[in-house]
Amino acid sequence: MKATRQYAHRVRAALRDLGIDTAVPERRALALHMEAPRLACAGIGTDGRDKFLAVPAARAWRTLAARAARDGVQLQLISGFRSLEFQVALIRGKLQRGLSLDEILRVNAPPGYSEHHTGCALDIGTPGCAPLEEAFEQTPAFAWLQGNAWALGFSLSYPRDNAEGYLYEPWHWRWRPRR
Repeated sequence: MKATRQYAHRVRAALRDLGIDTAVPERRALALHMEAPRLACAGIGTDGRDKFLAVPAARAWRTLAARAARDGVQLQLISGFRSLEFQVALIRGKLQRGLSLDEILRVNAPPGYSEHHTGCALDIGTPGCAPLEEAFEQTPAFAWLQGNAWALGFSLSYPRDNAEGYLYEPWHWRWRPRR
C-alpha cells in the first residue's frame, strides 16, 4: 500500500512537471498502471536494443512470435516495458518538437497510465511496414494476430473509437494472464 501511494505521488509530480492537468486521467477513465516489479529480456527490438517485459509476458511473447513464424508470419518487437521516467522523457521530447499536449495525449498515455509500465504491453511490427503506423492493420501479421493472439492471452488494447480516447493502434497488444 505504501508503494502504491509513493508511486501515485511520483505520477502526480510527473504530470505537474509536464503541465498535464491531474484531472485528465480521471476524465478519460484511465487506469493507473504500476511498473512491473520484475522484467526479463523479451528479445531484440527493431532498434537493435534489448526489450524487456514482465517475466510471464516475455515468455508468452516468445511463444507468440515462434507460433507466428511457424505459420510463415514474422512479428517484430518494437517496444515493451517503459518506466515512468521514460514516458516523461517521451512526452517532453514531443513537447520540445512543438506538438501540443492534446496531440500527444491522443497517442501517448500520461506518465503512470501507460500499459507499457506493466511490462505486459508491447508494440509489434513486421518487415515491410513502417513501425507504429496504422498501415500495420493491412499486413498478414495483423491478420494473424487477430486470429491467434487471444490463444496466448494477447489482445488489441486500442481499437478504433476506444473508450480511453487514444488513436487507433493496431500495433499495440497487451498480454494478460489467463485465469
